[in-house]
Amino acid sequence: MAKSEQRRATADVQRLDIHNSDIPVVCRACEARHRGVCGALSPDELKTLSRTTVKHKMPADAEMIASDEPIETYSNIMAGVVKLTKLMPDGRQQIVGLQFAPDFLGRPFRASSTISAEAATDVAVCSFPKTVLEEMVKRSPELGHKLHEQSLKELDEARDWMLTLGRKTAAEKVASFLHLIATHIDPEIDPSDGAIRFELPLKRADIADFLGLTIETVSRQLTKLRKAGIIEIESNRLVTVPSLRRLESACAVDSD
Repeated sequence: MAKSEQRRATADVQRLDIHNSDIPVVCRACEARHRGVCGALSPDELKTLSRTTVKHKMPADAEMIASDEPIETYSNIMAGVVKLTKLMPDGRQQIVGLQFAPDFLGRPFRASSTISAEAATDVAVCSFPKTVLEEMVKRSPELGHKLHEQSLKELDEARDWMLTLGRKTAAEKVASFLHLIATHIDPEIDPSDGAIRFELPLKRADIADFLGLTIETVSRQLTKLRKAGIIEIESNRLVTVPSLRRLESACAVDSD
């Protein structure tokens, strides 16, 4: 199915849900209901979960999950970008991943997390108790399968990022980062649809940390991409990608 058809199908499902009295009101227009883990739940299961959910917003830089602290809740990311970091014994930290709407935030069946999560931008989440979700997983193979799918997706993305960090040039790393953001802001984007516009969710220092580069190198590579016409930059954070295909070409592994 073409991505434009996927978008129409999702929109059709959302319109049906709006008029479906079996779906809780809080869930009808929710992206996690259509593209996230809650898509595996039946109307009755959604009702059970919705009775315990709390929606709230967190400002950029707010801590969402602390490393090594007991896990009491899980969340669906409704809007914004979350950065995952790993802390070393000497206090140094490394950004090891990014999560976007409607990703599931948390590690099921673990007493505590080995990573910390922080809001990279203003973030909206829908949270629910750990015990409630884990009980539902026991009764719903579909929910367990959906959580497993997300774990495998994160594993695939981590392997791709290992390639980026280990083999790509500085220019390709920066282009790959921009491609990651562009395609996750709208995962159903069609490269032929035209320009993509987004705000960088990370500061230059965080981008450098994520890519294993210096801030100066990140700035130089962004300038090169801008001069090549692959991106446009406004106000230091607002990026326009006129052609996703050209950006994809800039991400390729150096053949030299």
